[in-house]
Amino acid sequence: MSTAALPAIGSPALRQSLHRAETRRRTVAVLLTLPLLVFLLVTLLVPIGALLMRAVENPEVAAALPRTGEALSGWDRHGTPPAPAFAAVAADLAAIDDGAQAGGLARRLNTEASGARSLVMSTYRAVRDKDAWPATLPAADVQQRMLALDERWGQAKYWQAIAKNASRWTPDYLLTSIDLKRQPEGGIARVEPEQRVFGRILLRTFEISLTVTLWCLLLAYPLAYWLSTLKARQANLLMILVLVPFWTSILVRVAAWIVLLQREGLVNKSLMALSVIQEPLALLFNRTGVVIAMVHILLPFMILPLYSVMKSVPPTYLRAAVSLGSAPLAAFFRVYVPQTYAGIGAGALLVFILAIGYYVTPALLGGADDQMLSYYIAQYTNVDINWGMACALGAVLLAATLALYGIYRKLAKAELSLG
Repeated sequence: MSTAALPAIGSPALRQSLHRAETRRRTVAVLLTLPLLVFLLVTLLVPIGALLMRAVENPEVAAALPRTGEALSGWDRHGTPPAPAFAAVAADLAAIDDGAQAGGLARRLNTEASGARSLVMSTYRAVRDKDAWPATLPAADVQQRMLALDERWGQAKYWQAIAKNASRWTPDYLLTSIDLKRQPEGGIARVEPEQRVFGRILLRTFEISLTVTLWCLLLAYPLAYWLSTLKARQANLLMILVLVPFWTSILVRVAAWIVLLQREGLVNKSLMALSVIQEPLALLFNRTGVVIAMVHILLPFMILPLYSVMKSVPPTYLRAAVSLGSAPLAAFFRVYVPQTYAGIGAGALLVFILAIGYYVTPALLGGADDQMLSYYIAQYTNVDINWGMACALGAVLLAATLALYGIYRKLAKAELSLG
């Protein structure tokens, strides 16, 4: 029976055969991962891209007042603009057929200049009356009519708001989210002290998230260490108990904490029965209740990375350190703990990133001064219908998350290089 001759070692035929085999292997690997890549593109990258685009998009004024934007392009933004600008506003408002578009324009301008909403809507209704407002009026007559209709058209701030937002793309939302603003002349300055709220909200978000992360680490580390010292069967059984909260809705767990922490709840009653306190503690609708509930919800996310790392640390290291003369406590902190830094970093990063995006728990258990950035994103989305501002705050949250991840990666690389 004849067999095909194999290529000689080092021959071009062998190299070509190996190259074809490697190409086939890579092609198969790409085809196997392609569904996952498409899924991530559709569900993650595309929404993030849309969020970032909407954070700098400003379509309301540009779409509704195109002629006005052109008429104001040469205006110095001081005093009252020339008569053609009045005629352009009247023509643009008369061309709007959809009342919802006019309402969106009015709301957008009202965020820049208080009172613009009523001004725009009253003018919109007036210019839509073809009998009372002919379309062929000279620009000077249109200016007089608009000033007679509402004298606020003679104030520069409303025209400055239109000129400032005449472009479809704007940095205003992003600037506002970090307590900055674009001045009518085009420069950038900090907002007034009483309006600098988002910086405090962001710091509050980081403060609550850091507090929750530290408490999770303090509670999870000894528990994970104990689980890592048990036999596999016992550890697996107890790990099921750790994972039980994942099977319960967050709303159910938050509702349970409301029952437990209220003035007549189980916690206060138990403490008073044990004579630890004389009157009920304020554990609800404040920072204490928010931290307790968030720690309870996020604790498994700290335990799992710690446990996986601790299981890989040989217990003989501690015994060797003690046998060489080290005190048990010193051996634990100088020999064992450094080997769990990877689990500490992974767990802390995971808990912190999840915590800064929390919305339901602070909204239900916290007070007015305990709401995090996600609460205001929901407020702008559902109540104020200001998608640009909501997306800008989401972009700030995304940037903070990426920055934290970048810091973690640098610290991890530095630790590996030192090790």
